[in-house]
Amino acid sequence: MARFLRRHHEHDPPIGEIPVPHGPVMGNEHQHYPRRASASYATDYERQIFSHLTHPDDSYTDDGVYWADLPFWKRFSFVSKVDRAESSKEAKNIWAMIKEDPLSPVSWYFRNAVLPGAGLGLEGYVLFSIGNLEPLFEAVWPSCWEKNAPDCSTNWVASVTYLEIIGIMVGQVAVGIIGDWIGRRWGLIQDALVMLLGLVMLTGSWGLTLQGWVIMYAWSLFVYGIGVGGEYPITATSSMENAVTAGRLSTRDDRLHRGRKVTMAFLMQGWGQFVNQVVLIVLLVIFNRGHGNPPYSTTAAQYAFRLSFAFPAIGTLWLAYYRTWKMKSASKQLESAKKKSNVTGYDVRSLKLTIGNFGGRLFATAGGWFCNDVFFYGNKLFQGQFIKVISDNPSSIMTTWTWNLVNVVVSLAGYYSASMLIDNKMYGRKTMQQVGFLMCFIMFVVPAFKYDYYSSPAGIHAFQAMYFLSSFFNQFGPNSVTFLVAGEVYPTQIRASAHGFSAMIGKAGALLASVLYNYIDTKTKFYVVPWFGLAGMLITWIWLPDTTGLDLKEQERRWQYILDGKENEYHGIAIHPAHLSMWERWTGVGKNYHPDLDMKAKIRDMRADWEEREAARAASDAESATPDEEDEDYTHEIYDYFKGNTSNSVNSLKGEKSKAVDRTSPTRSNGAPSDRTLEEISLDESGAAKEAASSQH
Repeated sequence: MARFLRRHHEHDPPIGEIPVPHGPVMGNEHQHYPRRASASYATDYERQIFSHLTHPDDSYTDDGVYWADLPFWKRFSFVSKVDRAESSKEAKNIWAMIKEDPLSPVSWYFRNAVLPGAGLGLEGYVLFSIGNLEPLFEAVWPSCWEKNAPDCSTNWVASVTYLEIIGIMVGQVAVGIIGDWIGRRWGLIQDALVMLLGLVMLTGSWGLTLQGWVIMYAWSLFVYGIGVGGEYPITATSSMENAVTAGRLSTRDDRLHRGRKVTMAFLMQGWGQFVNQVVLIVLLVIFNRGHGNPPYSTTAAQYAFRLSFAFPAIGTLWLAYYRTWKMKSASKQLESAKKKSNVTGYDVRSLKLTIGNFGGRLFATAGGWFCNDVFFYGNKLFQGQFIKVISDNPSSIMTTWTWNLVNVVVSLAGYYSASMLIDNKMYGRKTMQQVGFLMCFIMFVVPAFKYDYYSSPAGIHAFQAMYFLSSFFNQFGPNSVTFLVAGEVYPTQIRASAHGFSAMIGKAGALLASVLYNYIDTKTKFYVVPWFGLAGMLITWIWLPDTTGLDLKEQERRWQYILDGKENEYHGIAIHPAHLSMWERWTGVGKNYHPDLDMKAKIRDMRADWEEREAARAASDAESATPDEEDEDYTHEIYDYFKGNTSNSVNSLKGEKSKAVDRTSPTRSNGAPSDRTLEEISLDESGAAKEAASSQH
């Protein structure tokens, strides 16, 4: 019984404790017996009414243990249970959709994958077309496109690739800054318009001489590249932020499916490549006397390449319309973050803080992307070699394009595999990227040291298998993960800038590959490329955090503490060791992780946000009539708690000032809690505590 007798500063002691009359204040007699202090820890009542918000059942066990704190086998069991339940729920939803309308799943996929990734689909189509057209140009205009050709400068022919990549790099950085400065919607619209201009230039490119045409073609690619480059940061950030219900503290869909939503948009790049290859094959057959074998006429080449650019121009025009009139809220989350930080233009302070706090992450996302792009452009090293051995007609462009088509299908399998497992907490982003880099390393290093054997008829099929495996694990690994994490691990205010910078460094890897490959032979290339896989795996292991299963809103909450200069007061799961890089753990970033302290802080943060919204509603009659989206998760008990109604809120915070809003909380009534309220409250104490609490009344 003695453990229930304490003196308190408050007149309403915690449930299950008997108040002792206060004597004169002498100093230390108000020291409590060892227990959770209400100023720092959540009370039992607070845990009860806020648990569905602070401890969602997809991330916490019934005992309130975070999934990453569980032992391995219990963690595996918990994650599997959640995934099975979610898969069953989705399967039932799909079946219900099919019963109501058999085509409704197709329309759902179109809305959630095709439309968000339309820009990347068009980008994949056009860039793949550029690479596919080069062998056709060499066959039709050898005096210009072959090495040491007499009619065209070798430098200008090489600049076709260089200017394309440089344009992409410029677009990635410039549009990333625009996306954070002016807004996501403006970035989306201007991207579509710049790509449309580039496609019109490509379709109509001409010159008085072959070299004049090559120069026009190269600069058209530069213009188009600027638009393409912008698609990387702007599509990633808008897809990611639209995956989260704006304003809410936490969403189940964000925690379980954010990676899948972004990856489904990204894999449209693969579908763009697939469609382009099919279109080129059909066009060449139509305009080249009904077959794809040489010789190739100038007319066939002209029609094939111009129409291949004209078709996506129509799609890009529609994309510009859709983004202008149908995506008016694309910048909603950015505007909310800027408003909270009291910033109107580009948030330079957030940029500086990001470099200071997340410099290791910036190195990981940029360095990993750099290593990946060397592999991505090195993948074609295999194709030319095995086609020479296994094909009956290796000089035919149709043979090359057919194998390209097979490789794209393999890549699509990798894209979809990534989208299915990228949110799995037992595999997830970081492991997927490391395994992908490792497999690419193996697929390149094996033929490097036995090149003569694997490029001979005896080993050519193994060589071909390694080619397809490298394609699969590149997509089911670093190519998909780098696109996602380059925006995911940064705050909203500079997310597009950080993603654009990482993508730009990645394209520098592609530029390195395109320049380097001109000066070394194929065998030497196989000696050089594999080590970028090991480097990428090492960079990922040391500097990349794993955000699998981590709520994006929780990362934003941590960022708000950093902005307020209170980083050491943040104790949430965003600094859980499972969500930090090895480097961040070594430097002590996770030392303040404390789930019990964080629950009380999270309740204060929710209350501060609620008070801000209530003040905004009071200032506007129109807004007061329309409840915000985040209010849907608040129960009547939470409203009573926020309003300070102690007749319904036992153990409410009395007279406590909000951390985020510089004003005192509303006046509380002094009504005592009813018997019914006490009976409904679950206590951590034993049955004796319940009996003591009820005897109080």
